[in-house]
Parts: sequence; C-alpha cells; structure tokens
Amino acid sequence: MAKHRKEDARSAAARVIEQVLAEGRSLAAALPPALNSVPPAERGLTQELCYGTLRWAPRLEALASRLLDKPLRARDSDVHALLLVGLYQLLYLNVPPHAAVSLTVDATVKLKKEWARGLLNGVLRRLLREQESLLAAVDASTSAALAHPAWLLARFEQDWPEDWRAIAAANNARPPMTLRVNRRQGSRADYLARLEAAGLAACAVAHVPDAITLAAPAAVEQLPGFAEGAVSVQDAAAQLAAGLLQLAPGQRVLDACAAPGGKTGHMLETCPEIELLALDSEAERLQRVAENLARLRLTAALRTGDAGEPATWWDGKPYDRILLDAPCSGSGVIRRHPDIKALRRAEDITTLAAQQARLLRALWPLLAPGGILVYATCSILTAENAGQVTAFLHDEAQAQELPITASWGRAVAAGRQILPGENGMDGFYYAVLRKT
Repeated sequence: MAKHRKEDARSAAARVIEQVLAEGRSLAAALPPALNSVPPAERGLTQELCYGTLRWAPRLEALASRLLDKPLRARDSDVHALLLVGLYQLLYLNVPPHAAVSLTVDATVKLKKEWARGLLNGVLRRLLREQESLLAAVDASTSAALAHPAWLLARFEQDWPEDWRAIAAANNARPPMTLRVNRRQGSRADYLARLEAAGLAACAVAHVPDAITLAAPAAVEQLPGFAEGAVSVQDAAAQLAAGLLQLAPGQRVLDACAAPGGKTGHMLETCPEIELLALDSEAERLQRVAENLARLRLTAALRTGDAGEPATWWDGKPYDRILLDAPCSGSGVIRRHPDIKALRRAEDITTLAAQQARLLRALWPLLAPGGILVYATCSILTAENAGQVTAFLHDEAQAQELPITASWGRAVAAGRQILPGENGMDGFYYAVLRKT
C-alpha cells in the first residue's frame, strides 16, 4: 500500500476524472480513495482539481480538442484527464502558470505515461500563448461557453426561457456550506454565537428558520458541537421539507426515500414525538441514515424496501404524513455534484419521470384521509416536478393540492420551484398534496 501514498494531487485528480469521464463512476465513489492516496497537505488541492475540472469539463473538453492534433487513444484516457486538470489550473486557479505546467507534466511519471511529457508541455504552453483566440473560438459554442451538455441547456431553455443562462451560471458557481441547527439543542442565535466564538464567520438564511451559511467552508470537526449533534450540514432548500409536512405529536410518518437521512433527522428535531419509518431501497445507504440519527441522538424505525412495492414492507396501517423525496436528475444540485453533467443522459429524464410516477401512485393509498404527502425533488425540470404533480392531480380524484404560500422560490403550475442560487439555495421543488 505504501506506493499508493506517493500519489500527488494532479495525478490523483487525473485518475478520478478518468473514472468519471471514461468509466461513468460517480465523483462520490471515485474521490474518497484518491484523497487517501495523497499526503494530507495535498487533499484540499486534489478535491479542488476534481470538482473544478468536472465543473468546467464541457468547456475544457472543447479546448482540448482544439489543442490536440488528434484525439488521444482510449487507453490513454488518464493522460486526457491530466490534460483537462492542467487546462483547469491555467484558466481557473491562482497557480503560477509555470508551476501549473511543470507539475502537471511531472504527474505523467505517476501515471507511468512519461511519453506524454512533451505532448502536455507543448499543449499547455500553447494555451498560454494563444489563450485569447482559443477561448474565443471555443466559446462560440453555447454548450462550451456555459460548460453544460447541449441537451441539458435545451431542457433548461425549454422550461425556463427567461432564466436558463442564469441557471447555468449558478450551476458553475461554488456552493455555500449551509448548516442546519438542531433546535433540540439550542436556538439558531445561540449557534451563531458559538460559531463566532470559534472564529467562524456565518449568517442566518432568510426564510429558513434553522439554516446558517458559513462565509467559507470548514471541516465538520471545526464546527462546535458537531459530534454531539448540535448541527448538521444541509442545504437550506432541503431544510424546507420538515416545515411543509406540518408535523404534530403522535402522527405516523413515512420518509419514503430516506437516505442519507438529512430530512429524516430534521423531522425528528422538529417534532420528536412522531412515529417515523425511514425507508430506503438500499441497505448500505440506510446505514448512513442510522449513523446520522445516532449522532443526533434521535431514533426512528429503519427498513430496507422499495417504496414502489409497499406489499413487501408496509404493515397495513395508514400514514398521517408521507415525504416522497423522489429519485431525480439532480439538475438543481449540479453546483454540488458537477459530475452530473458527465453522467446524466437525455434519455434518463423519461426513465426517472416514470419512476417518480410509480412511487407517487404506489404510496398514495398508504396515506390516511386528511393526511398530507409532500413530493420533493432536487430537480428543476418540469417533467419531474410540476408536470409530474399536475398529471397525478388529474388522475387521482382524492388528491388536492395545498398551495404553498412562501417568500422562497416561485409558484409553478403545481407546487413551488426554487432555481439554483436563489437566496443562496440549491434548486429544489416541492408540492403539498392532501387526501380529501
């Protein structure tokens, strides 16, 4: 194992980028082993290179294809990834150009591709010489200029004709680190004072009662009381779910797609006297829910099962509240998961919409008369959101939409939509349905 510790930030990042772009692995799966392979002092840079290169990959790929006389062979996808890492540093990072070039070239040794030294050196130096004209040529393509796949921009433009460019820009911005204060352990004002005492600048998030945004991201170990459950890391938009459920003591509540458990924990912080079942289709992901609840010192029943097949896990007693945080495209959280640009395909949207409809229809019979179901996604696509809920309301006579009156987001055909970056939040959709 010793040789793995000798990885440097650039070669480690190239291996991660290769796994995402060439093998279709998620950043969440590829990054942790890479961070363990570099010295602790280089982990921050490794993470920055991975996130940044994937964030700007559509633009960097277009640039690489102009700089290379011919595409690299498939077996050299690691060299291609290292080239993208080099381009990212020269265009977006405050690294002295000569250092960025020489350290990127040196990383070919770690990849055992020393033949590529001359190629990378020449290509990166050419960018430094001809940057203005090369970028002007690349940015003639809207997809490259906005660093998004063309099909995704087309969907944004179709659904949000006034906002699609702003959406793309927000997706390319670095996301804030937002916290959720555990109101069982103290108020938001109390926690802001604790942060100030710890030397961490932060401010309260408007419209979201338990949310605080840090001025700069920090390791969770630096957050006062994190290990004791005083606070969790969760975007402000995701924190709106608990309030929309209108929880009260004694209610039977189902969190239908619970992992990793952020909303599960928030529901119990809001109203610990509910009888809560956290369900997820993957046992491994459900373990994350258990770990999060243990840190918060909260308990819920946990069960592995497909929310779309209640016969395999439901006890037959109706629920007063159901949260369906449905699997979706993630188009509202690209700023946090830039690999979505590379991994998501146009045809996925149809598949996901069918899955969402299946879950909604399967769970509705489990809701007690007078009960409330909150449908949520971290998508901004109409097909997954207002289109989905409108179709359900049309087909289901007992379903009644409860309009959301709020100072966040915007009303749409059914439910309410937050676009990425609005009030500093992720892109999120909510609809509240009551069974009459």
